[in-house]
Amino acid sequence: MEETRRDPEDFLRQIRREERAKQRGRLKIFFGYAAGVGKTYAMLKAAQAARRRGVDVVAGYVEPHARPATTALLKGLEQLPPLTVEHRGIALREFDLDAAIARRPQLMLVDELAHTNADCCRHQKRYQDVDELLGAGIDVYTTVNVQHIESLYDTVAAITGVTVRERIPDRVFDGADQVELVDIEPQELMERLQAGKIYREEQAQRALVNFFDEKNLTALREIALRRCADRINRLAERVRLAEEGGYCTDEHILVCLSSSPSNAKCIRTAARMAGAFKGSLTALFVETPDFPSLSVQDRAQLRENIHLAGQLGASVETVYGEDVPFQIAEFARVSGVSKIVIGRSSTRRKYPWRGPSLTDRLIAAAPNLDIHIIPDDIAGYYRAKRVRQRRTGKVGPDLLKSAALLAGATAVGFLFERLGFTEANIITVYILGVLLTAVITKKRVYSLVSSAVSVLTFNYFFTVPRYTLAAYDRGYPATFAIMFIAAFLTSTLAGRLKQQARRSVETAYRTKTLLETNQLLQRCDSREAIIGTVAGQLVKLLRRDVVFYPARDGRVGDPLSFPAQGGAPRAELTAENERAVAAWVFQNNKRAGASTGTLGSAKCLYLAVRVNEVIYGVAGIALDGEPLDAYENSIMLSILGECALALESENAMREREAAAVLAKNEQLRANLLRSISHDLRTPLTSISGSAGVLLESEKNLDEGQRRQLYSDIYEDSLWLINLVENLLSVTKIEDGTMRLNPTAELVEEVVGEALRHVSRKSAEHHIQTHFPDEFLLAKMDARLIVQVLINLVDNAIKYTPVGSTIAVSAARKGRWAVISVADDGDGIPDSAKARIFDMFYTVNSGVADSRRSMGLGLALCKSIVTAHGGEIAVADNTPHGTVFSFTLPIEEVTLHEQ
Repeated sequence: MEETRRDPEDFLRQIRREERAKQRGRLKIFFGYAAGVGKTYAMLKAAQAARRRGVDVVAGYVEPHARPATTALLKGLEQLPPLTVEHRGIALREFDLDAAIARRPQLMLVDELAHTNADCCRHQKRYQDVDELLGAGIDVYTTVNVQHIESLYDTVAAITGVTVRERIPDRVFDGADQVELVDIEPQELMERLQAGKIYREEQAQRALVNFFDEKNLTALREIALRRCADRINRLAERVRLAEEGGYCTDEHILVCLSSSPSNAKCIRTAARMAGAFKGSLTALFVETPDFPSLSVQDRAQLRENIHLAGQLGASVETVYGEDVPFQIAEFARVSGVSKIVIGRSSTRRKYPWRGPSLTDRLIAAAPNLDIHIIPDDIAGYYRAKRVRQRRTGKVGPDLLKSAALLAGATAVGFLFERLGFTEANIITVYILGVLLTAVITKKRVYSLVSSAVSVLTFNYFFTVPRYTLAAYDRGYPATFAIMFIAAFLTSTLAGRLKQQARRSVETAYRTKTLLETNQLLQRCDSREAIIGTVAGQLVKLLRRDVVFYPARDGRVGDPLSFPAQGGAPRAELTAENERAVAAWVFQNNKRAGASTGTLGSAKCLYLAVRVNEVIYGVAGIALDGEPLDAYENSIMLSILGECALALESENAMREREAAAVLAKNEQLRANLLRSISHDLRTPLTSISGSAGVLLESEKNLDEGQRRQLYSDIYEDSLWLINLVENLLSVTKIEDGTMRLNPTAELVEEVVGEALRHVSRKSAEHHIQTHFPDEFLLAKMDARLIVQVLINLVDNAIKYTPVGSTIAVSAARKGRWAVISVADDGDGIPDSAKARIFDMFYTVNSGVADSRRSMGLGLALCKSIVTAHGGEIAVADNTPHGTVFSFTLPIEEVTLHEQ
């Protein structure tokens, strides 16, 4: 059997998850099926046990109870003072999140996980506070009841008839590190309630009547046990997938979104189905032409339903069209959906002429799919409210256009009548006029009125008796009806085509913006260019102000503002409180700000520009009280995703460049060490050998032999000194510490100084100097140019035979001083000239004595001359030999008469 190997990327992702898990705190939930089962008591008992083990435990917030046994367990535990806030004249006690993070214990106790915080708190829900504590590395103990889990809301409401307002997403419960079920028998719970151990006497009596009966409690207990079992199954499945590799079932659940209050029940049902079938979940919203006229309440309800679908793990998609069942069926066919979940209200068709319902049409459009219809008798009949659109233009122009078209059709009708055309031709002209009216006017009412007026005008001018609205022919009423229906239908179709064309233009514009963003980002070569491009595209797409905070050294940098109207940036969008929200998003890698449950009082919606856990910046979108619709949000996230990938690529490119520089430096260091190890061994061996001979046999040596040994030691020492000077200069050039001190120097004096320091073997050659200009000044750092000349002359001495002539000359050429070192040796091959100034390159690399070159001298000469703004070159000498020449800028000196 062939062994299957896991992808290395899976191992990498697993390692990253484990590292994040080590840094993140652990969450333990004490879970019950009703109030009074002992969740808080069990939590405090476990906390006391942890304290006895030496764990630093702090009670962050424990709901005040009138139960002595529970209150007694708080003794010995450090309690964090609650945050007291005033809400509508009532003092509320809330969990102090900032104080908890500042205290930073090992274990924090936070009761009532599903609690809704006061408006002034950072987060809207307490489970968000707990999530921030976990992100800070603090372990948390908390409590929650089964009726507070989001996906079980409808089931609990159907059993108990009680609507639960405070709920937590299923991911919080399923993502807990440990869940402890606190369970007692329903009869025992009712006895405790009657004994006053849970509520006061008045509250207890109401609870016994409304909620705490044996039937409800037994059903809730069963749901809690099943939910714990489901969680265990999910954990076991997750472990099995981690060991065997991920897979995906064929089940793809599609739930249809709407602005109906009952749509939330459909979403929860679809989420439970997706969990049971271990399939994927998609939430689809079909935006029709009537969507802009939805009321504010319906828009808010739709946003809540979309948010709920996202909380339950659905992928939210939006399509456009007028035929809703057709759009749903087509999306299901293209996306491979296996089951569709849709809601149905309890209403019935009151009139026989009404067409089939949305559910019936969907069944007809998708006969091969399983369609699950979720009834909702609680919600009752629902119909979306439409608001009348404000008039954006004046009535006069469209009215004049309609009247002009009607008059034109009448004039053409008279012309056709004079030419002997039949009435059918005149009717066609009026229908054409109605069609044109529908095309060129903005409102449907104009085409409708034009249809009616066209019939009346035709009757008045072209039927007998003329100029009256009466008609003698019995067939005229049918003609008028057909004419009106034809005109009305053509105008309606024309209006629909206009709406579809407008929607197609908007969709094409948004799609073009997304594609254009990708193309523009490919041409960006810096972080600033990427940020500017993405912000510009967001402004163009959303028509809202954008603020971008780039990441700088592990924190958010200064904001970059991109106003939508092209004016001055709005100061309130970059105020201190807005920067604090952006910093929180950067630190916690979560969205916050306007339209979210975290720091919702901010002006902007802030999102992390990230790739996995790496954050490259924070983008803020100014909402100004108008949240983004689903499609705008989807396109915005796509653009920010492109931005994150582009910033990651740019960061990777900079890291590659830094790595290349580091590799180059390492190679340089290795070459230096290699050259030193080879090239220093011979002169050092010669020096030590000569010194050893002098020490041991100086008396046996004659004067000539001793002087020869002294000379060899001196020559080798000078070679080492020159080598060390070159090494130091190369090191300064490579690390950028070499600084020029240019002054006006006489070229003849600099050359003379250099020739006094060349190798002593210069006596074996004929060195000549030639200066046509008696007074040639150049701007240079004399110390470095002397080193250049020494290297060039020593190079000529080294590679030319004894008795050769070396000529050093200088001349003026325009604004440059040209200094040349020429020899009449064997010359340099043409193949070597292109690399002669490269570091560590030598032509005669086979020489192995103490005069062997390391290939640093000419490279150093080029670096020094280039730093002076000049150029260095090599050429053939005539008739044979080599000429090295370099240029320096001329320094003009002005003489003033006294």
